[in-house]
Amino acid sequence: MEKISDPNLSLCVGITAHRDLVAEEMPGIERQVRIFFQGLDRDFPDLPLQLLTPLAEGGDQLAARVALSLGIPLIAVLPMEQLDYERDFTSEAALAEFRKLLSSAIQVITLPRARADEYSSSPGGSQAERERQYAQVGVYVSNHCQVLLTLWDGKTSKELGGTGQVVHYHLTAVMEGFQADSSSASLLADNENDLVHHIVCSRNRAGGDPEPGLEVMDAEWFSSRLEGARTKAMPDAYHIMLSRLQEFSRDWRQKKAIIDVRSSSLLDVTAGLEIPPGARGTDRFFRAADGLAVHYQGRVNSSLRATHALAILMGLVFLIYSEYESSKYMVLGFLALFFSGVAMHIIGESREWHRKYLDYRALAEGLRVQLYWNLAGVVDSGSVGFAYDNFLQKQDVDLGWIRHVMRQVSMQRDRGNSPDPGWVSWVIENWIGDPSSGSGQLAYYSSKQLHNTSRFRRTRMLGSLCLWAGIFIAVMLFLLDSGADDEQRHMLLILMGALPLVAGIWDAYSHKKAEKELIKQYGFMSGVFSKASKLLDDSDDLVFQRHVLKALGQAALDEGAEWLLMHRERPLEHGHL
Repeated sequence: MEKISDPNLSLCVGITAHRDLVAEEMPGIERQVRIFFQGLDRDFPDLPLQLLTPLAEGGDQLAARVALSLGIPLIAVLPMEQLDYERDFTSEAALAEFRKLLSSAIQVITLPRARADEYSSSPGGSQAERERQYAQVGVYVSNHCQVLLTLWDGKTSKELGGTGQVVHYHLTAVMEGFQADSSSASLLADNENDLVHHIVCSRNRAGGDPEPGLEVMDAEWFSSRLEGARTKAMPDAYHIMLSRLQEFSRDWRQKKAIIDVRSSSLLDVTAGLEIPPGARGTDRFFRAADGLAVHYQGRVNSSLRATHALAILMGLVFLIYSEYESSKYMVLGFLALFFSGVAMHIIGESREWHRKYLDYRALAEGLRVQLYWNLAGVVDSGSVGFAYDNFLQKQDVDLGWIRHVMRQVSMQRDRGNSPDPGWVSWVIENWIGDPSSGSGQLAYYSSKQLHNTSRFRRTRMLGSLCLWAGIFIAVMLFLLDSGADDEQRHMLLILMGALPLVAGIWDAYSHKKAEKELIKQYGFMSGVFSKASKLLDDSDDLVFQRHVLKALGQAALDEGAEWLLMHRERPLEHGHL
């Protein structure tokens, strides 16, 4: 099996800035940009920084120079082909600087031609077309960064793709004259990808002073939350979110050997098809998330079994102590069992086994859909949007790190070139699969439903058996009260108390694992995949097949979000001991 390499996860900073900065302000702006990068590096040392930039003259190039001086790599995203883009540089010096910086970039992304039908208004003419390209690059930068750095005068603007519009889009997912997402639901959901670091600047033009109330060189954070309040420090919720991103990178690096053993590639057999750019990277991230999820699931299940076993032992010790003239050391044994459970709970909580298991499982399922959608051509190859923007969008902002990982993977996708149509059949075979051959998600959900149903029935049966056995012993005690000696009576009393205790704790264990809800969930997803399989079996229409795969992926993402929410409500607790 191929071994997984080190993570290339990073903290991606996007830049939107004015071209016409005031020369006298530039040293101060450079100083503030340097402080900004150094602060991120200090707070998130295990997340290498990278700057996503169009390298336009003015603020873009200023930020790029500072980044390179700090060893921060550049990812250049060009709104159009290089020769065409160079027409918009106003001086030979700016053009030379662009070419120099471009040659230093570790990756160059050239966006495809923007389609006029993506815009609510599309006047003709070459200038209008260029404005669309600049709007498109602003949307791309906003959608694929974790923090948007803006060198901006703070004024709103109607200029399509201008700095003011890009900031507005980052906060609201709306750019006037541009339709970034056809899903109206996303407009009403909270957006975790709305963090802005604003360094106030002037513009070298008439009326170029900053918006009233803002001072040149002010550097503040704000987002669409908290009524747009500005703060000198990064808001806590976003700091937690980026810390979670960093923890994933740490776990990946520290547990590579575990990932190699507990995960497998989705691209092991590709039937001779050419693997599109970015697919291997998505698969690497999937393997990391999947392997870590399996690892932490094992920790959670072991902890659950241990704490419930300790609860049973505590009950037995108490019953024995109460029925016999036992040594006081029995009390110490009871306390030792209790504090063993407390210690286990503290270890699990401090190392966040439960949260990591849930988060990594949700990430793995999101990446699975992302990979299969991209291979099958479900995602428009020319789209610069974030195609998975509804996944977990309605959940807490701290879960935004999962979508941030998917954003970074999305940057590796080849834009403007559609994958081989042969991948559609491959995706159908490997994603949906066939229960008879044991392949694909259909076989997985079907087998899981049967396995969990059988286990749940055993749990209910054994619980009922223990309960009724305790009742039977109580009846025996009543009937044999005068005929039983003290030793027999003590034993029966202990069994009478212990068996219902075991039944109750067994039932609590089943509830904690949400076995009943999981059976319904596996059954629902098995039905979804089964219906998709039937629809695809009856059609050779490539467009229809992609439509079905898109609906299937959306159902999987929605169900993944529901699963995560359900299990977050069942954290490990020692209070049940």
